[in-house]
Amino acid sequence: MPPRLKLRDIAFFERPVQFARPFRFGAVTVNATPQLFVRVEIEVEGRGTAVGASAELLVPKWFDKRPDLSPEQTVGGLRRSLQVARGLYLARTGFQTAFDLHASCIDAQVATCATKNVPALAAAYGPAEIDKAILDALLRAVEASVFDGMAGNVAGIDARLSSDLTDADIDRFLSGRKALPRVAIRHTVGLDDAIEGEGGVADARENAGARYFKLKLSGDPAVDAARLARIGTELDALGRDTRVTLDANEQYADLAALQALMDRLDRDSALRPISSRLLYVEQPMPRDITRQSPLGALAARGFIIDEADDSYDAFPSARALGYHGISSKSCKGLYKSIINATRAGKWSEDGETFFVTGEDLTCQAGLAVQQDLALGAFLGITHAERNGHHYVDGFGDTPATEAAAFAAAHPDLYADAGQGIRLSIHDGDLLTGSLHAAGFATSVHPDWSSLCPLEQPKSLQEQLA
Repeated sequence: MPPRLKLRDIAFFERPVQFARPFRFGAVTVNATPQLFVRVEIEVEGRGTAVGASAELLVPKWFDKRPDLSPEQTVGGLRRSLQVARGLYLARTGFQTAFDLHASCIDAQVATCATKNVPALAAAYGPAEIDKAILDALLRAVEASVFDGMAGNVAGIDARLSSDLTDADIDRFLSGRKALPRVAIRHTVGLDDAIEGEGGVADARENAGARYFKLKLSGDPAVDAARLARIGTELDALGRDTRVTLDANEQYADLAALQALMDRLDRDSALRPISSRLLYVEQPMPRDITRQSPLGALAARGFIIDEADDSYDAFPSARALGYHGISSKSCKGLYKSIINATRAGKWSEDGETFFVTGEDLTCQAGLAVQQDLALGAFLGITHAERNGHHYVDGFGDTPATEAAAFAAAHPDLYADAGQGIRLSIHDGDLLTGSLHAAGFATSVHPDWSSLCPLEQPKSLQEQLA
């Protein structure tokens, strides 16, 4: 039986993160945004108390892209999601499994957030971050790594939120997991990033030896085709085997626009370096359009959903429309990632390939990147988008002593090559060996005294003002 726990406290903190360069994706350019930190204290039945932590950027205009809201207002929605989740989780006062706690709150979380002008994807942010911190505390209490603990279903995950699966399906998937020892980085080329020359796609100092590249799309087929042709030329110049994924971040208006780009990939010889390397296309259309638009013949390309993944039913619904994949992001919920990976494995048994990918909302050095990396390695995701190491200068504004503590505890993940402590990338890969420590992929926690309390979210009236 999985251990049972009850929550004693949930606290939120933040730290400013200044980007080293603008990151433009979809309709937004991010130059700076706060990083959230969560600290929980739990009591584990028969084992005493433990403290756990998690972290994630409060990314504007991704969870909620409504054009009438400012970037600051969408960050306010994430703060509101955290506040609602804290109240719901702390209201559960008895002993229960970690997944019991999540499953008993998620529907009320989405419903309550809806009354506060927070859509479902943003509503899931609060539980996702709290769940990670609870899992960290639980694993510390039972002295297990995330890989061993989750293989034994320490959280008590079952099929109550996924009617298409059985408890046996989930147990079989979890017990068969063996963490990958290394995960390849997928280097993002943002819409404002250089393509040629210094700092460009073929610059080894920029791409860190990556064999996988994620190319952002603008939503204009002609503009995107011209840009992809330039990127393809640079990939050819690398002289190594590379693969690419495309991400439109909901910018393609409809199937007709998407078809126009796919036609160019099929017919334009200048795009052959991209089309021959293409693995899949991520979230091409707005989430609402996606749910109404079967892919038809386009499905053969291999499309995945990301922003449209706002519920436990999203992947089955997307499958019915012709999508074959879905992203794993720890900021959308680690339990949903596990459920979706279970589905992909089960569905693929019939001969058609379904898959889960590793995507990244600029997970920063420290807790965020380690926990997201561990989740992907556990699920068997061989390559993952990694943004924080080139959009942020190392550990950014993290105190030097905190950065040094992470580097000492995880020497396979961080190194100081004379420019401060940074993510250490080995021939295009990240190593996962040190993530086997007791806890959720971390031996150390942030310096809590250096953090500010999370800014309080504005009221609905203030958000709309």
